[in-house]
Amino acid sequence: MATKYVYLFANGESDGNGGMKDLLGGKGAGLAEMTNAGLPVPPGFTITTEACNSYYGAGEKFPDGMWNQVLAALKKVEGATGKEFGNPSNPLLVSVRSGAKFSMPGMMDTILNLGLNDETLRGLAELTSNQRFALDAYRRFIQMFSKIVLGVDGELFEQALAKMKRSLRVKLDTDLKTENLSALCREFKKIVRSETGSDFPSDPYLQLEESIKAVFRSWNGDRAIAYRRRERIPDDLGTGVNIVTMVFGNMGEDSGTGVAFTRNPATGDPELFGDYLVNAQGEDVVAGIRTPKHIDELKDYMPEIYRQFVEVARKLERHYRDMQDLEFTVERGKLWMLQTRNGKRTGPAAVRIAVDMVQEGIIDETTAVMRVPAGDLDQLLHKMVDPKAALTVLTRGINASPGAAAGRVVFTPKDAEQLKEKGVPAVLVRRETSPEDVRGMDAAQAILTSTGGPTSHAAVVARGWGKPCVVGAGDVAIDYAKNEFSVGKIKVRKGDWVTVDGTSGQVILGQAPLIDPELGDHFRRLMEWADKARGLKVRTNADTPADAAIARKYGAQGIGLCRTEHMFFAGERIDYVRQMILGSLEYKRLERELGALEAEIGKATSPKKRKELADARRKLEKAIAEPRRLYLGGLKELLKLQRKDFEGIFKAMSGLPVTVRTLDPPLHEFLPHTEEETRKLARKLKTNAKGLWDRVQALHEANPMLGHRGCRLGVVFPEITEMQARAIFEAAVSVQKKGGEVFPEVMIPLVGDVNELRLQAEVVRRVAAEVFEKAGRKVAYLVGTMIELPRAALTADRIAEVAEFFSFGTNDLTQTTFGISRDDSGKFLPFYIENRILAEDPFQVLDQEGVGQLVQMGTDRGRKTRPDLKVGICGEHGGEPSSVHFCHRVGMNYVSCSPYRVPIARLAAAQAALGSEETISRTA
Repeated sequence: MATKYVYLFANGESDGNGGMKDLLGGKGAGLAEMTNAGLPVPPGFTITTEACNSYYGAGEKFPDGMWNQVLAALKKVEGATGKEFGNPSNPLLVSVRSGAKFSMPGMMDTILNLGLNDETLRGLAELTSNQRFALDAYRRFIQMFSKIVLGVDGELFEQALAKMKRSLRVKLDTDLKTENLSALCREFKKIVRSETGSDFPSDPYLQLEESIKAVFRSWNGDRAIAYRRRERIPDDLGTGVNIVTMVFGNMGEDSGTGVAFTRNPATGDPELFGDYLVNAQGEDVVAGIRTPKHIDELKDYMPEIYRQFVEVARKLERHYRDMQDLEFTVERGKLWMLQTRNGKRTGPAAVRIAVDMVQEGIIDETTAVMRVPAGDLDQLLHKMVDPKAALTVLTRGINASPGAAAGRVVFTPKDAEQLKEKGVPAVLVRRETSPEDVRGMDAAQAILTSTGGPTSHAAVVARGWGKPCVVGAGDVAIDYAKNEFSVGKIKVRKGDWVTVDGTSGQVILGQAPLIDPELGDHFRRLMEWADKARGLKVRTNADTPADAAIARKYGAQGIGLCRTEHMFFAGERIDYVRQMILGSLEYKRLERELGALEAEIGKATSPKKRKELADARRKLEKAIAEPRRLYLGGLKELLKLQRKDFEGIFKAMSGLPVTVRTLDPPLHEFLPHTEEETRKLARKLKTNAKGLWDRVQALHEANPMLGHRGCRLGVVFPEITEMQARAIFEAAVSVQKKGGEVFPEVMIPLVGDVNELRLQAEVVRRVAAEVFEKAGRKVAYLVGTMIELPRAALTADRIAEVAEFFSFGTNDLTQTTFGISRDDSGKFLPFYIENRILAEDPFQVLDQEGVGQLVQMGTDRGRKTRPDLKVGICGEHGGEPSSVHFCHRVGMNYVSCSPYRVPIARLAAAQAALGSEETISRTA
């Protein structure tokens, strides 16, 4: 039986339905479902995503039988409409639109008014008694087809249109008269002839065939690929192609077109939200070429159409049980529905819509938890402009995507990308954005356009990506040639700072002060439902009491990683660290020499030899005094400081576990890098500068990340581990005495062999016993390790003989598994991702296939030895949703992440427990 590639919808019946998004794409499934529901949908048909994939599989050729099915479906559409494709006296015109499973707004191609040529143009004009309308449709078709199918630079047509409007001294396309449009069509055809060497194609069937191919090709266009990378949409889904009878919103004042959402996609407010334009086609709204009117104004202009549309919108939202993104056209007073799909929304809107729909009885709590993409919660934590600040507000536009960001002004996507590479924030300023701008939009911190509305390309993409965006700022006059924009008499040039407040719509000169937002009741309610569902606990990575307090506010259930080395850089304590390090090397060397000398003295038999050795011992004892002073003195000062640090953190986390990692980085990270810095340090430490510089040089390592760091430091210099353990336990006892509940967990890093851990654990336990005995009280504690080396995962059964918990340090585990230096990976990893050598950056998204095997193996082997072994993860993967799902499957007890990612991890853990690997992060 031949494969079915074409699905018809006409006269209230459809071959498909809303559940067929995989095959028909989101748009095609929506058209089928609306047709089945009896809504006013123009007749048409959908070519499947399977046909698209087969097209590529056959070397960009239609699969066998597909074209014949297209022709057969076209005949049925002719029958449903009473029109004939290519008939000069009664022409059927169609639109050709893309439509993948997941919404990709503006990333693929659309062609309107297909079927027009010089003959059908006359027929359309006679049928409608409106020659101006027919010519307007024709010039749009020539421009769109030539750009998308023939590859002619679209700017050439825009320039010709702009030139004509200037010569006629008019501003709007709708001001052009019939004769002007006729001349414009002739000019457009000249451009096609000049650019392609051929005449514009007049055969409607050839137009249709080439347009279908162009839409298929657009699936693998640069902007579509870039968008899929950004949204993590698989490359093998393909796109559907929707061929739909044209209905015209540009037939006069009783016609129009619009895009609307059943709820506000920026805030989630339960209100109809959207734009419409009178006497226009859909691309005019989406492209932002004209600034449209708010959908509410349709109530006064076309009251009956507005009433019908509101009724349809409510019906569709209830049917799909989700906020809908709708496209419609009004042709001579009749409403036609062209699209329904689950609408893209910001993180704040997603939370509000989900919670409101539970309260309205549309969905249940579980559906609400599953519906909000965990990663989108990051947007709720976006900065906002400090309401108390004095601001220089340049203008106000339409608040299209919430949050606020400051950056240097750029006018091209390329400039935004270049600034991002330099680590400089950019604000992309455009008259309107187009799909070709997506890379620059991704690179920018915020987006500002002078035209367009809340459903324009800039607004939709910015909301989907959680970027602050203001559109339709009509006072912003952009001069691309001069790289500047002006608002009244104020000029803002490329490189100047501006702040875009997508919440209020304000555009602010300079860097406005930004503050953290307040989380509302909707967020708290959703998190309560999520916490009821999840089993995986969520801790935080925090090194200060302030970080700990923030994380606790966001629901952290303890600290999974407290990095003691971060404390060492505060204030003047770095000098004590340097004193300890530089003293330790010389002290240990001389101590070894002294031990060897004592052994020689014990063996010496002659008085002369004994006297020589005794003199040498006195010299060594004198020499060792200074490095001992530096080493032990540095440790003594650090003990006081660390004890105070830990007291603050234990207080902030009273009642919750705190995992403290002992010193981890290579020692060179703390040392001065130049001789001048070393001389300054020598003066502070009152020691010899040359000797100090020699010791700095001696610490140089060829590959420090695999060198003398982690537990290896504590093994060679056990006094460091002893100092840190003493600070931890003395702080714990102190806080406990004052009524606090303390649960310290001491974590030894970079263990590769159980003997390393055994030596360090002995130091920790000995110090704990000494502190508890002196204090006359005990504190319950655990000693465990980070699993961040492949050998540790492979020998986890042995390591678990000593370790009471494992925490997977997936940053280093990724480095050592891939053999990739994280610090150097930026030179080639972007190329790997761009060319799909790797699907994801393994430092951002856990490599479940490789690193994940080691995590699973380490967990299983560790629990084979110690069944009650507590297992967690403390790399930043602990706050990445798909990695959290993996941790749930592995059977971990907790994940740990930065304070601001705690809500994301909480929601992702709930979604993992409820059984969804992929939540609705890409609304179809």
